Parts: sequence; C-alpha cells; structure tokens
Amino acid sequence: DGLNMVVPHGDDTYYALRPTLSIPRPDALSASAKAVDLDGFFGLHPALAPLLQIYQAGDMAFVQATGSPDETRSHFEAMDLMERGVTQNGDYTGWLARHLATLDTGNESALRAVGVGEMLPAALTGTVSATALQSIAEYHLQGRDERRGDRQALLAALYNQDDDLLTAVAQQTFSAMDVLSKIDTEGERINGQPYPEQAFGRALQTVAQLIKADVGLEVACVDLAGWDTHVAQGSTEGAMPNLLSQLAQGIAAFYEDVQPKIDDITLVVMSEFGRRANENGGLGTDHGHGNMMMVLGGGINGNHVYADWPGLEPEQLTGPGDLSITTDYRDILGELIHKRLNNPQIETVFPNYSFNEREVALPRT
Repeated sequence: DGLNMVVPHGDDTYYALRPTLSIPRPDALSASAKAVDLDGFFGLHPALAPLLQIYQAGDMAFVQATGSPDETRSHFEAMDLMERGVTQNGDYTGWLARHLATLDTGNESALRAVGVGEMLPAALTGTVSATALQSIAEYHLQGRDERRGDRQALLAALYNQDDDLLTAVAQQTFSAMDVLSKIDTEGERINGQPYPEQAFGRALQTVAQLIKADVGLEVACVDLAGWDTHVAQGSTEGAMPNLLSQLAQGIAAFYEDVQPKIDDITLVVMSEFGRRANENGGLGTDHGHGNMMMVLGGGINGNHVYADWPGLEPEQLTGPGDLSITTDYRDILGELIHKRLNNPQIETVFPNYSFNEREVALPRT
C-alpha cells in the first residue's frame, strides 16, 4: 500500500478517503506515531523511519504514483507481467535476464545472477544461467563431508550427457557449489546493525555476503510477501506496519553492511500493484493500481520524492478508485539500467516501450 508508505500528508483528500487507516500528519499533536516528513508534502510511515537517515544522506529516493499501465488486478498476472517487463503476454523471458543477455561484461561467474529463495523469479528467466539459493552455508550436497567430493564427481559424470541444456544446468550448479564453499559465513563480520531474524533479513544478509565475497554477483532478487491487506491492515500498528518494520530494518542493515561498496550498488523496492485509495469496510484496502518505488545506492539523486502527483479527488482517480500512474515503473528501471549498469540497449530489455528518464540516478564513471 504505497499511499501508507510514502504518505501524501499534504493532500486533505487522503485523510477523507482513509478515516481509520491514514497515517497522522507529522505535526499531529495528539498522535503518538505519525508520518515522518520528507519534503513538506510526502512523509514516511513511522515504521519506515530507519530509512530516513539514508534518505537525508542523499543515498535514497522515493517515487510516488508509479506502476505498470496494464489493467490487471490479479496478483499472479501482475507479478508475471512486471517481472517480464511487459504489459501483455508474449515474451516469456525476464527483464533482468534480457539485460544480462545484452550486456557482455566478461563475467563467467556461476553467481552472476541469483534469486534468493526456492525458485528463480520470472525476472531472471532467460538464456543467461541464474542460481536460486536460500542459504550459502546450506548450498551443498548433503551427507558426510569426507564423501562429498566423490558424490559430486559421480553426479557430474552422470550429468555429462548429450543433453546440452541439462549438462549446462548441472555444470552451473556444481560451479556455484564450488564458489560458495569458499565463503566463510561463520567468520563473517557484519558491518553495523544486525539483520532482522526473519527470512527477509536473512535473504538480504545472503546478498551482502555474496557482494562482500566478490564472487561476480551482478543482480540479485529477494521477495517479501504478505501485502494483500484486504482486512485489518493496520495504520501505525498491525499487520502491515509489522511488515514495514521488517522491510526498513532489513534495508538499513544491508546499507550499513555493504558501505565499502555502496557506490557500486543500486537497490530497488517495488510491488506488482498498489491498493485502492479508500479504505474498505474490513479496515483494509482492496487491489488498486498506482503505487510507489524505493531506490537506494551511492549513485542515486536521493533526498527527493519523485512524483507527478495526480491527486486523490474522484475525477483524478482511475478505475474503481485507484491512484493514477504518472510514472511508468520502466522509466525508473530503464534509467538505472542505462546509467548504473551501463547497458544502452533499453529497447531490448523493455521491448515496445520508449522510456523517459526522471534523473533519479547518476551515471557511473
């Protein structure tokens, strides 16, 4: 729910649409928890307060009223379309996979692209091999340590068959195990605050470990689920605020942990769609359209909320009452691919789309 994350506290209509769920204004005298002001019009949900220092340091920016122009309100279809970087079915490769396929960096690492989880996200589906892992320490063959090499050699021989695709996948897996076995996760020192103990915090820590170990990682994907808040969403306390705390604390820990490399890192937070502008009878919000994005890194024009604010009056909403989208999410991702990843082939990464730069990112030198 982007409206309760990057709060338009300067828009009175927001409070009229959400008499129960709205986040109190920064100057609300009677509220114990209230929005943290960003620029006089937008503010952060109080559970996102750990991000304020990063924002003020110029390493974080927010984009409001953003999203995909497709009309679906199905989680599964919207996620699939956004991870593929398209607005209709047809291309079944992911936008990150197309980026990797069009940019020859000379990087042959088995860990060039990683999805932290049981399965690869659709964004990494394509011709470039990617690795799905949940834990560096557990990414190995099970059984007695002294027999592990023999088992791996046997499996490698079994998979060395005429099936080129199967052989390539097996070699990718063995190469990843070999690289990961050299990373000392037990002796690793975390820079700054500890990561949250939940799965999201551990996933971000895994990404940080790969970055610090310099294993050739270029892109990584992490999911945080649970945002379908139709009922009992919560304003400053409850289900969604608890998720926001996980998100903020995880990102803040990651930011501190990778400080020596932060100029080479860009982190993006996005969702497949937003929530309805008005709260419903169950004190929640239904599937909406417009949403927000977060961008973090040493190469960001931060300390700014990028927004062509459309307003929340009835005639300014779209569909059944959604925040209008004034910035296509591909404008942000396309600029990052161009300026931060040095890939000029945006038309291949996002086919049939002409992107417009918003000056969110600084070009790499």
